[in-house]
Amino acid sequence: MNRLAVEIPGLSLKNPIMPASGCFGFGQEYSKYYDLNELGAIMAKAVTPEPRLGNPTPRVAETASGMLNAIGLQNPGLEHVLAHELPFLEQFETPIIANVAGATEDDYVQVCARIGESKAVKAIELNISCPNVKHGGIAFGTDPDVAHRLTKAVKNVATVPVYVKLSPNVADIVSIAQAIEAAGADGLTMINTLLGMRIDLKTRKPIIANGTGGLSGPAIKPVAIRMIHQVREVSNIPIIGMGGVQTVDDVLEFLIAGADAVAVGTMNFTDPFICPKLISELPKRMDELGISSLQELKKERTNQ
Repeated sequence: MNRLAVEIPGLSLKNPIMPASGCFGFGQEYSKYYDLNELGAIMAKAVTPEPRLGNPTPRVAETASGMLNAIGLQNPGLEHVLAHELPFLEQFETPIIANVAGATEDDYVQVCARIGESKAVKAIELNISCPNVKHGGIAFGTDPDVAHRLTKAVKNVATVPVYVKLSPNVADIVSIAQAIEAAGADGLTMINTLLGMRIDLKTRKPIIANGTGGLSGPAIKPVAIRMIHQVREVSNIPIIGMGGVQTVDDVLEFLIAGADAVAVGTMNFTDPFICPKLISELPKRMDELGISSLQELKKERTNQ
């Protein structure tokens, strides 16, 4: 038996570790460093119906324990991704989770209806932190009713399981999660970035041209752990946890809090080998802590 194996809707993972969307592109650059078959899964970069140039620069700023980014979902668009990016990933056994973004409900539906055409894509990750341009720019993921409606619309057309990525920029993460689960989501991924800002002391203006950016990295890990724990208290829905993962102990903390698998984001920029390192270190650390398998960890959690 593979003690690291995880089974969640659409995804048979050989281990629970994967790169998070937006920190790994479509895998081509990282494939020069190591075999992508080592990974549990790959969360690919966000795709929109049409190409997007993203936000003006500067759009990245370092912080004391993480980074801010306002990339603006830069991507080559659905047709290019289907024709050129996903075919590259089809050579690997590693399941691909396609991240989908949009400015309207129709955008999401359009991409989700077709992204499963790639045989590499085993699941969809719905990025609902995007502003809804038809409703005053408020993010889809901050209103339970809007999140429910969007999830339902996507589930009606998707040919693979749908995981919804939760925004932490809300007052009540549980009500959002419950609304999404009620709409038929197959799983959740959490958390996305926290909204933040840095000021340039010389110009007296925000460093990021857009003004604000998403805070990621170690600074947000306690928030991610808290939110995953809150959702797990009320639901058995599969969860892929993320937010500040650096070490194998972080991975286990996420799993104990309630995640079924774990994604690594910002650390890929610091150490491109971080995912395979964590995968190789996990069994030894489990031995030290007396954990025989991830299934055992899940049973422990369920019985508490």
